[in-house]
Amino acid sequence: MLTLNQDLPTPLVSQIVDGLRDLITAQSLKPGSKLPSIRGFAASHGVSVFTVVEAYDRLVAQGWLVSRANAGFFVKRREAATPGAAAPERAAPTFDAHWYLKQIFENRNLPMKPGCGWLPNDWLFGDAVRRSMRQLSSDGAELDGYGLPHGHLGLRTVVAEAMAERYITVDAERIMLTQGSSQALDLVVRRLVKPGDVVLVDDPGYPNLHFILRFAGAHAVGVPRTATGYDLAALEALLTQHRPTAFFTQPRLQSPTCSVASMAHLHRLLQLAEQHGFMLVENDIYADMETGVRPSLASLDQLKRVVYLGSFSKTISPNLRTGYLAARRDLVDELVQLKMVSGLTSSDITERITFGVVTDGRWRKHLKSLRERLAEAHRTVGRRLEGLGFELFHEPEAGMYLWARHPDLPDSALLTQDATGEGIMLGPGALFLVEPRPTGWLRFNVAFCADERMWRFLEQRIALGHQAS
Repeated sequence: MLTLNQDLPTPLVSQIVDGLRDLITAQSLKPGSKLPSIRGFAASHGVSVFTVVEAYDRLVAQGWLVSRANAGFFVKRREAATPGAAAPERAAPTFDAHWYLKQIFENRNLPMKPGCGWLPNDWLFGDAVRRSMRQLSSDGAELDGYGLPHGHLGLRTVVAEAMAERYITVDAERIMLTQGSSQALDLVVRRLVKPGDVVLVDDPGYPNLHFILRFAGAHAVGVPRTATGYDLAALEALLTQHRPTAFFTQPRLQSPTCSVASMAHLHRLLQLAEQHGFMLVENDIYADMETGVRPSLASLDQLKRVVYLGSFSKTISPNLRTGYLAARRDLVDELVQLKMVSGLTSSDITERITFGVVTDGRWRKHLKSLRERLAEAHRTVGRRLEGLGFELFHEPEAGMYLWARHPDLPDSALLTQDATGEGIMLGPGALFLVEPRPTGWLRFNVAFCADERMWRFLEQRIALGHQAS
């Protein structure tokens, strides 16, 4: 089908992608025609199966192929040109946050993932997960029932003890385990927010939350983030203009900016919540990545007006999907009822595995090592970005992200589209904005920025952008 040359500097994956794209454009491969199987293509062209998987996945992401379960890969049918009309220039792609989020999870095998929201496999606590699974198996896991409505008691007790170390006084009955922090957010939105309500969110902030609020019929209003927390003047103006039901926020190591709200900002936010009568939902899923104990909204308020969310997915494994929330007893009871109505209990087996991990004797050592690796990665990646001319929003030397922009890369969505074709998953700024619009900001996951191919890609695009200007 193609002639590949392993002596060329162009990677084999790129040769396959470019070659198949040319064959489709020239109609040598007709719309709807089936491509060779992955193993068949690999055998006939003398390349690895992994190379073909990566090439096919890139072509699916770019819209040239479609994957059908148990059938294979097919040339995607594209709109036919009007007879006699000149072929139009390819239009610049429109950024679609829904599509991009889907692609993040469907294309996890892209070789470079500086825009993703998880840690590399070798940074996670895999050994403890395997030990916990073996122990659970030897103990005889119960498969014929459900877990507790609140979640596994042992794990809730451990969570309560960890929260006490952060100066939040809570017992296990005021903690509910969830399927990751996203389920916790969804349940809290459904309990606190009614269609038509105004809800404040960080801007930029967590895209999944923005989608959850829209599906609930709420009007999300963005509160601008700063390196020290919030634009308080803008926040107070918004409170005067609107009557928000709640403010969903990440004061600590916020995604995507990794900014940290100061103590003064936390106190002021609590004063404003009391004055204007809105709830605060504190999403603190990166707390374990910060060295030392820092005050939180929940520790200052002791869960009177604050709902506190946490997660183990970032530090143990994103596949375990174990999160939790803590709040007033009456609110937790209502949320447990809602959890049961919408999906019964969360997974007792997953929660028991997580319990085994966080009670492993090496858990604290793992967290200490993880913080040190992230701090070093922040310093290294920050200096390299600055060396290329990027502006950094904030440098916490903790957490997973750097938020940065370059004057010669004005639209990170277009840059992201080009990067996907090169096997690079970037984090375009428009994904995180309450009202998506062209922006040069990008979220870099410092744990995934060691591949020199990513840096060469950025250097090339910066050079092209500089020439264009």
